[in-house]
Amino acid sequence: MAIIKGMGLLVLTLIVFSGFSLKAPKGQKAMSGLAGAAIATFLVEAIHKYINGDFLKIQFLGDVGSASGSLGGVIAAIIVPIYMGVNPIYAVTAGAAMAGYGILPGFIAGYVIGLIAPILEKKLPKGVDVILGALLIAPLARVIGLVSAPVVDTTLQNIGDMITVAAVQSPYIMGFLLGGITKVICTSPLSSMALTAMLDLQGLAMGIASIACVGGSFTNGLVFKRLKLGDSSNVLSVMLEPLTQADVVTTNALPIYSSNFIGGGLAGIAAAYFKIINNAPGTASPIPGLIAPFGFNSPKNVVLAIVFAVLGGILAGIVGSTISKLIIVTKNKRKSTEEVITEVA
Repeated sequence: MAIIKGMGLLVLTLIVFSGFSLKAPKGQKAMSGLAGAAIATFLVEAIHKYINGDFLKIQFLGDVGSASGSLGGVIAAIIVPIYMGVNPIYAVTAGAAMAGYGILPGFIAGYVIGLIAPILEKKLPKGVDVILGALLIAPLARVIGLVSAPVVDTTLQNIGDMITVAAVQSPYIMGFLLGGITKVICTSPLSSMALTAMLDLQGLAMGIASIACVGGSFTNGLVFKRLKLGDSSNVLSVMLEPLTQADVVTTNALPIYSSNFIGGGLAGIAAAYFKIINNAPGTASPIPGLIAPFGFNSPKNVVLAIVFAVLGGILAGIVGSTISKLIIVTKNKRKSTEEVITEVA
């Protein structure tokens, strides 16, 4: 039941998340902004606070990480409207008013401001539009945070907690399922960083998600290389940041996503076996996922998990690309046979 509830809630969240990204006005840009906010806060906190601060005992960098991690709501309320094309002054005004709130209320406030600010800018008298706009936006952003925080934080936190519990109770099954789904999301036009930040995933579940993105990046590289989807620069780009190759991915969705699910799933099992935890939500991406786990685990366990995740990713890439090649060859032979029969007829 824990697995069913955890995966069911994850799929439900993914459906809502996908609908918002694809259908809401400027939804994709807003979600990209949320992913950027996760990098600026959670990733910096994970590296500087937990690795450089707690592990290496460099107090200054530890303080840097703590400061960055405490500003999730502020940064989200700033960067989301900027991604949506809002005047930076309005965006910073909204962010300043969100001090003390988490990244999700900040995202909601930033998105609403991203829709409203351009209207205010057009309606307000020129010359005083910036001043009046700032005075209106600041309390509006704060009210949005005040209203949304209890509902959003509680709901998504509960979903994230359920996924975390399922990962602890059934680590290998959840390692495969959560790892596979996370890697597919990571490679799709959606954002695995934004999704895991929204759910505030932590512990083993976040460890599975982050390691899955690392192992699955080698799956992507092999699939691109063996199916000749672009040159070496495309291969490197899809391994480091899949969103840069979104057009190629969507054109070849079936072989890439199916291979990704297997590669991410095998990598997730490796993370579960070595009990990799990650308390930096929002770091589900190849590079952040490679670095962040070192802040919470034995370096030896992280290295071993990454090695086996990479091996799983490579295996999935070879198998997936081989099957895709056979399907392509079979289709071409069938097409050639049909053309010959047509000519004879």
